[in-house]
Amino acid sequence: MDEAARSCSSTASGNECRYRYDEYKETADWLLSHTEQRPKVAIICGSGLGGLAELLDDKKVFPYKDIPRFPTSTVQGHAGQLVFGKLQGRECVCMQGRFHFYEGYNIHTVTYPVRVFFLLGVETLIVTNAAGGLNGSYNVGDIMLIKDHINMPGFAGQNPLCGHNDERFGVRFPCMSDAYDRDLRALAKKTAEEHGCSSFLQEGVYCMLAGPTYETIAECRVLQKLGADAVGMSTVPEVVVARHCGLRVLGLSLITNKVVTDYDSNEKANHEEVLKTTKLRAQDLQQLVSHLITKI
Repeated sequence: MDEAARSCSSTASGNECRYRYDEYKETADWLLSHTEQRPKVAIICGSGLGGLAELLDDKKVFPYKDIPRFPTSTVQGHAGQLVFGKLQGRECVCMQGRFHFYEGYNIHTVTYPVRVFFLLGVETLIVTNAAGGLNGSYNVGDIMLIKDHINMPGFAGQNPLCGHNDERFGVRFPCMSDAYDRDLRALAKKTAEEHGCSSFLQEGVYCMLAGPTYETIAECRVLQKLGADAVGMSTVPEVVVARHCGLRVLGLSLITNKVVTDYDSNEKANHEEVLKTTKLRAQDLQQLVSHLITKI
């Protein structure tokens, strides 16, 4: 790991680590000099969903460890490489593995790739994740279109936009009421209907907690009262930075387990269950994104 990235990963509190514009640009320029691809769409693949990148043609693969200033992924189910290529003839770049707050990364390091994407010329960000279902009507294996989010770490001051604002990326106070693009969501619904995925497509609110522990029963009940339909440990910081940069965002959560809300239940959330469920539904999610990307 690069020294700058390592110093950022050493703490997950406050604003001790900030990157400069020229550091993001160094990474972007290195990537542009090592591939002829000029993607307008970036896809961040969640736990077990890295198979999306395998569908790309004319692939150019960059392990994170080889990219200047890039962090590295440490979580099972995250391959840890950036893949450029064509999906259904459309140039895009995929992150096979994201970075999480619970890995010990500073919130600015978690979102580092998004600003790099912006400097690459990316205009649309598709984020996917594995999430626990809080909505009682959701089934394991459902795909939830994210229409809004609740940023719990943000409530505690862990917002990736805290600190000095660089106007080259975006305004000081970006709007988040339209964080998840309405037209892209409508396009996703239409695509799901065309390809037989609408029966397990939901639309709801995603809540991010810092992790790495799964939620207590009391916490799940609180989140339900707040209006959250699914809960996870990622996505929101990347979306905040993407919107700050003016990128359009589409978010998709794969519901891999139902959260436990009954004290008499013997059910327990675990990462192996998440990866197992993801494997079963991954092809449907990949099909949906593949067909959708041709229409963006």
